[in-house]
Amino acid sequence: MKRSTWVSASLTGTLAILLAGCAGNQYEAPPPPDVTVALPVERDVTTYGEFTGRTVSVESVDIRARVQGILQQMSFKPGTEVKQGDLLFVIEPTLYEAHVQQAEADLAGADAKSRAADEQLAITQEIFARKAGSKADLVQKTQARDEARAAVARARADLAAAKLDLSYAHIYAPISGRIDRNYVDVGNLVGAGEATLLATIVREKPIFVYFDISERDLLLHPELLGAAAQAGGKPVQVYLGLVDETDFPRTGTLEYTSNRVNASTGTIELRAVFRNSDGRIVPGLFVRVRVPYARGRSLLVPDNAVLSDQRGRYVLVVAARDLVEQRRVEVGPVDAGLRVIQSGLTPEDRVVVSGLQRARPGAPVKPSLAALPAVTAQPSAAPATR
Repeated sequence: MKRSTWVSASLTGTLAILLAGCAGNQYEAPPPPDVTVALPVERDVTTYGEFTGRTVSVESVDIRARVQGILQQMSFKPGTEVKQGDLLFVIEPTLYEAHVQQAEADLAGADAKSRAADEQLAITQEIFARKAGSKADLVQKTQARDEARAAVARARADLAAAKLDLSYAHIYAPISGRIDRNYVDVGNLVGAGEATLLATIVREKPIFVYFDISERDLLLHPELLGAAAQAGGKPVQVYLGLVDETDFPRTGTLEYTSNRVNASTGTIELRAVFRNSDGRIVPGLFVRVRVPYARGRSLLVPDNAVLSDQRGRYVLVVAARDLVEQRRVEVGPVDAGLRVIQSGLTPEDRVVVSGLQRARPGAPVKPSLAALPAVTAQPSAAPATR
């Protein structure tokens, strides 16, 4: 046999062997990936609205000088608590004490003249009754009596005004609260042509919080409308959180709603009151406010099971024959780690909660059912009342 013929026959045999071996190895698809699914939890959920509010003192009084004079005394420490009736300032009272004494003397003189006019009139009336006096003399003495009485009334009014000015020389706290710094130092002239601002007192316990809601929220939740907003006969509770606080640990009461919507902003003003027993809330702060709107049955799924794309929110559901299906949903707030699903799911849907990266719409999976907790804590459950 020639060498070329032998090589050709050898290659042909080898190729036949290789083809025979390949015919026995067929491709097998990988098994479906494992995923964890859960049925949505169904329970009562309260819907909340969250807003930014501003704090305002329940009472604020500007202390002003109502009489003119040199500021002689300041009887408080700036930034401290004062009580109603505490002496705050003294504006030189000497001049006003002299005015009172002068008014008292004028009243005494007018009173003496009035008594004399009364006696003179009595004598004239007796003479006229005997037909020994003239009618003109009687009229004159009556006029003198009336003018003397008017002078007494005028002197009494001047004395009252003088005492009032003297009282303004001693300035007392009209309310209890925390007083600001003094704006005028002792020794300065105050009240010259204007009611000089001396200090300000604010009462912070309790404290008001003002915030605005949209007209849409107002129409959806009419229980918030009214001078004293109430739902079911009970005051609407409002929750508050400061910048450095987690969630909304403070509880207050909604107690005022404006009687009109602001046409420029499309919002309406509401006011809540908080006890502020620890005194941490001071006027002028921006705070976070949460208002409960409504309570009803809702479906909830883990928040990390809700995905999003340019079209909106969706979840992956294991449908018939264990095929993955993309389901568009409308979502609500997060409640203790579970996201409220407003529409798009049923209680029987198996939602992928773990292994999301292995689940592809239209592809099969191997689901394992996990149970979600039937009850979780509400975000505002038993908040501290402060």
